Amino acid sequence: MACSIDHSMDDVEKKLESQSAFLPEGLYKSSDNFLKGNPTQEELNELFHLLKKYDLAPEEERAERNRKITALTS
Repeated sequence: MACSIDHSMDDVEKKLESQSAFLPEGLYKSSDNFLKGNPTQEELNELFHLLKKYDLAPEEERAERNRKITALTS
């Protein structure tokens, strides 16, 4: 699901922070480190959308998002 909005580094950092209580600690840390490594705009957008409404996602969807975040940030 591609989005036409480019999300700024600041937007993605705020989204990560807002979802930090719901993310597994390792994923939070890898995402935080990933953002310090100068990601592309496409990567920023992808991470933003994986984090968006993470707290509301059902367990199976969270597992899929976790897999995608791991693939993106490692």
